[in-house]
Amino acid sequence: MSRKDKEEIARLLAGGVQQVRVVLRALALLQLNNGASSPQVAVSIALTPQSVRKIAHRFLDEGLDRALYERPRPGAAELLDAVEKQRIVAMVCSQPPEGYSRWTVRLVTEQAVKRKLVPKVGRETIRVLLQSHDLKPWREKNVVCRGA
Repeated sequence: MSRKDKEEIARLLAGGVQQVRVVLRALALLQLNNGASSPQVAVSIALTPQSVRKIAHRFLDEGLDRALYERPRPGAAELLDAVEKQRIVAMVCSQPPEGYSRWTVRLVTEQAVKRKLVPKVGRETIRVLLQSHDLKPWREKNVVCRGA
């Protein structure tokens, strides 16, 4: 391990709040650099020997940053595109179907599929969409959408 890497780990451990997993990885690298074996490091840091070996391999192959930090994860894909979202919000801003006095999340979900605005959609997706637009149609009989 280079002197620069040791200094960076020392700075990371000495300053501020860090994620626990980053600190554990830094401590593991320091102990490995001091000559400890993977099982010894694993016992003292409460990691598995396999995890310690993976940290060491990432350090050797890709450097200090990759050994300490995880790559960003892509996350789940958006279920609704912008056009579908706009159509659902417009539907909620209109009058509820005949026989209903107000929109509910279940009713919006039902009607969005029935009116073929989206092929399929879940209640939670609709709830999050309405929340992001600050719409609460189940609280009022007439929903007033903010004008543009």
